Amino acid sequence: MTTIERTVGAPMTRVDGLDKVTGAARYAYEFPIGDVGYVWPVQATVARGRVTGVDPAPALARPGVLAVLDSGNAPRLNAEAEVSADLFVLQGPEVAYHGQIVAAVVATSLEAAREGAAAVRVSYEREPHDVVLRADDEAAAIPETLTDGGPGFAERGDTDAAWAAAEVRVDHVYTTPVEHVSPMEPHSTIAQWDEDRLTLHNSDQGPFMSAQLLTGLFGLEDGAVEVVAEYIGGGFGSKGIPRSPAVLAALAARAVGRPVKIALTRQQMFALVPYRSPTIQRVRLGAGRDGRLTVLEHESVQQRARQVPFADQTVSSSRMMYAAPSARTTVKVAPLDVMTPAWFRAPGHTPGMFALESAMDELAVELGMDPIELRIRNEPEVDPGTGKPFSSRSLVACLRQGAARFGWERRDPAPGIRQEGRWLVGTGVAASHHPDYTFPSSALARAEPDGTFLVRIGAADLGTGARTAMTQVAADALGIPLSRLRLEIGRASLGMAPFAGGSLGTASWGWAVDKACRALLKELDAFGGVVPDGGLEVRADTTEDVANRPEMSRHTFGAQFAEVRVDRDTGEIRVDRMLGMFAAGRIINPQTARSQFLGAMTMGLSMALLEIGEVDPVFGDFANHDFAGYHIAAHADVPALEVAMLEERDNSPNPIGGKGIGELGIVGAAAAIANAFHHATGQRVRDLPIRLERSREALRAARALEHGPAGGAPQQVG
Repeated sequence: MTTIERTVGAPMTRVDGLDKVTGAARYAYEFPIGDVGYVWPVQATVARGRVTGVDPAPALARPGVLAVLDSGNAPRLNAEAEVSADLFVLQGPEVAYHGQIVAAVVATSLEAAREGAAAVRVSYEREPHDVVLRADDEAAAIPETLTDGGPGFAERGDTDAAWAAAEVRVDHVYTTPVEHVSPMEPHSTIAQWDEDRLTLHNSDQGPFMSAQLLTGLFGLEDGAVEVVAEYIGGGFGSKGIPRSPAVLAALAARAVGRPVKIALTRQQMFALVPYRSPTIQRVRLGAGRDGRLTVLEHESVQQRARQVPFADQTVSSSRMMYAAPSARTTVKVAPLDVMTPAWFRAPGHTPGMFALESAMDELAVELGMDPIELRIRNEPEVDPGTGKPFSSRSLVACLRQGAARFGWERRDPAPGIRQEGRWLVGTGVAASHHPDYTFPSSALARAEPDGTFLVRIGAADLGTGARTAMTQVAADALGIPLSRLRLEIGRASLGMAPFAGGSLGTASWGWAVDKACRALLKELDAFGGVVPDGGLEVRADTTEDVANRPEMSRHTFGAQFAEVRVDRDTGEIRVDRMLGMFAAGRIINPQTARSQFLGAMTMGLSMALLEIGEVDPVFGDFANHDFAGYHIAAHADVPALEVAMLEERDNSPNPIGGKGIGELGIVGAAAAIANAFHHATGQRVRDLPIRLERSREALRAARALEHGPAGGAPQQVG
């Protein structure tokens, strides 16, 4: 009998790579649809108020314009639907934020729609607005729950007494700005109605879940919505549910009785796609002289839209990272006249761990202790927040093995003393963390009479390599070569499956695929291994499997290392190299996993040095709403990046043993760079991003010290 070589764990080239590079892969906007119309949104020019009038006549007079929609004539949505309030597009005259869709033009061409939208005249009744996040906002309140289901406030031990008794203390405020989601493929949709059945070709992270949401929003029968998302050009959380442009497309298609397309421009993306909320975080750490934490306090103030409750889990990592017997963690959310913030790669954990890991570095400096040793000394035996055992926790191994790879032992701990020419050089470290989620899923496996197999699952591949990973899992479970397997994903009708978010896709979908394939083999045994005429198929569901898992604390961990140089004359910052050491269970495909980690680390670098949404308090919108003003890391900004992965065994029943990795790589990256900046200059910057002006300010402060940067005068190296 021929032995089939297993593919799970092997570095495998993407199965859809050829289709992507040849253009055969079709993204949402590219599906050929006849008699299609184009919709262009008209956006509010006030930050708060009411629309008092819409004059469509100038637009309707233009060639190609089919209709002008506003809150007075748009089709009605189901007002009882339990969905985010900002999805009720064109259902009323109220304006909740600058850039909100207040009207739309449908035309026979994209150009006609755009010109028509520019011709629509909208009048407003303005109301006072507030778009600036402040730490002392009296309206900021503690929510009952955060987006991860945890409470807005949690405390263990006697925090105040422990703080008063602490031998060594650090107490600082850290801020992160608005950060915009910027996938290569903008939000795009084709909407088509067939009586009371809706089909959306949508750039969508979760076809099945999106179909469920839209079914309720449009008041349709179960199964009446099909969402097709075969290929997606990135999402980072922003496409986790349908957003207002997708709803607008469906409304417009119903209004004009023909299919309708929409694709946001980059500038529209900044106004109509949720972003990462800014944060104002205070972290207080108290410890003994031996470096063991006695108290940890982390408070985050962040914003939400007035109309949409949303509270990111910014302090959740602090609840379980380190063994502090007393801890208090609080989220406060201020309602403002803004577009709602929402999920953005490792939501909450990314800004929260920047603050925590920066504070840990500051504590290490106060103690005169190596920052890696400080973290290891505070490694908990069980989850400090819940008391549950960890299914696996390899943070110490990541720190130690990463340090060896990075050459940490050569590091002089004194900050601000290493100089190469006019460059000040420093190194920094930070821990990474992300929860390990697994949701119920279903999958279908089918054996064909010709000896091939088909696997169907309603998963979505954002470009992460999920299609390839699922192919590997299915082929191994069936014991067949890849050439005999066909995988179909990206449609709501393929069955229940969670969205590609929260780093839960691989674990959730893979479990269902593995279960379906193994069940199919058992069915085949009943037929003596012979596929009956018409084929044989089995559907598997992991709802009970997931529910029956033992109570454990499930997470992924990593350690990020960075070397930074700062021009002492100009303030220019260069990241010379970064290393990420990660532990996330069984790595299904090291090749695509490495790409995921590299991309996430690059986003962390971009967060540390470049990205900031500049809020205009007068007009209520973003002053920088394109890539000319909102800077993200380009090729020249990205240094030598190295990724190393520990193969770890997780004590969970998931048969494939894999965990999510898409978000782990961004968490900790910004803190590692900020800590390296401090080591290079002797000056701490606690507000992201560390742009040129902040770097220069730090250097001026360093020069103002009587004896140069903290730790002594710079010493020439080499």
